[in-house]
Amino acid sequence: MKDEFGPEKIIEIYDPKVKLNGFLVIDNTALGPGKGGIRMTPSVTLEEVFKLARVMTWKTALADLPFGGAKSGIIVSEKEIRDKNRKKELLTAFGRALRHIAPKLYIAAPDINTGEEEMRWFVEGNGNLKSATGKPKDLGGLPHELGTTGYGVYLSALEAIKFSKMNVEGIEVAIEGFGNVGSFVAKFLHKAGAKIIAISDSKGVIYNHDGIDIEKLLEVKKQTGSVVNYKPGEVLENEKIFELEVDVLIPAALPNVITEKNFEKIKAKIIVEASNIPIPENIEEKLQESGILIVPDFVANAGGVISSYAEYMGYDEKKAFSLIEEKIVKNTRIVLERFKKSGRSTRKEALELAKERVLNAMEKRKI
Repeated sequence: MKDEFGPEKIIEIYDPKVKLNGFLVIDNTALGPGKGGIRMTPSVTLEEVFKLARVMTWKTALADLPFGGAKSGIIVSEKEIRDKNRKKELLTAFGRALRHIAPKLYIAAPDINTGEEEMRWFVEGNGNLKSATGKPKDLGGLPHELGTTGYGVYLSALEAIKFSKMNVEGIEVAIEGFGNVGSFVAKFLHKAGAKIIAISDSKGVIYNHDGIDIEKLLEVKKQTGSVVNYKPGEVLENEKIFELEVDVLIPAALPNVITEKNFEKIKAKIIVEASNIPIPENIEEKLQESGILIVPDFVANAGGVISSYAEYMGYDEKKAFSLIEEKIVKNTRIVLERFKKSGRSTRKEALELAKERVLNAMEKRKI
C-alpha cells in the first residue's frame, strides 16, 4: 500500500455529535494540494479510497495540473443516502472537520452519491469556497452541463485520428453510452464532420450506417427516454456495439465492457476510453498487439479534472474550454509519440509520464 509516492496522510474522521464516520487519504502533494471526490456509500473502505487517491495522483499529473492526488469517503446507510437533511448534516460536519486540511492540502469534488449540493454543504461547513470544486453555479461552479469531459474526449479522439493518418471528415464512429459524457462526444464529433453510425444507452443500440443526426437523437432521447426510438435505424443488443466495423470506438459508460470474452470481436482501428477502466490492462495490451490504437481513460477523460482546476482558479467557461484544449491536445500527443518510439502500450507510457512529473516535483521539493 505504501511506496515512495505516498500516501502522505491518512485521516480518520469521527464526529460523535452527528455520528459522522469517514476518512481522507492524501496520497501525494508534490505538484499541489490533493484533488479527489467525496464518495458516500455503505461499503466504502479505506483501501478503496487509497486506490482512488493514487489514481488521482496520476490523473492530475498527466493532466499537467498543479494538483496532487487524494480521495475521501463517508460511510452511510442506504436510508441516509436518500435523506437530504441527513446528508447535509454529514457533509457540513465533514467540511468543518477538515478546516485545517482543506483547501491547503485537500480539495474535494463530487463522486458517488455526491454532487453540486453536497459540495455546497461541504464548503459551508469548511468556510472556504476553494475547499471544493463541482459546486453550484451560484458559488462559482462550472456546471457539468457544459460537457467538459466530453469535450476533452473529443479532442483526444481527434489527436488519435490524426496520429493514425486519418481524416475526421466521414470517419465512422460508435459510442457506448449517451449520458453526460457520450452525448457531448457525439455532438462535438458530429459537428467536426465524423459519421456517428451507432450509439447505445441502457435500452440498447441504435445503428444506422448512413449516419445518425445527433441533434435529432438528443430530442428523441429527451422525449422517449432512449436512443433506440430514433428512426431510421436498426436496434441492436448492447454488446453488439463493440463488434461493429468502425474507425473509432468510444466506450463512454460502463467499466469492463471489453474483456477476455469479446476482445477478439473488436474491429475498430482506434479505441478512445471516455469511461473509467472500460478495458482491463491485460486486454488493452492484447488489443494493441493486434494493431488497435488505444487512448487510455486517464489521458482522454481528463477534461473534467482540468475543468475543476479552472473552477478552482475562478476562470469562466471560455477560459476553461481553452485550458482543456491546450492540455488534452498536448498530453495526448506526448503519450502517442512516446508510444510510437517505444512500442510499449499507451497506458504504460501515460503512467510513466505521470510518474516522471510527480518525481520531478518531489525532487524539487527536497532542494
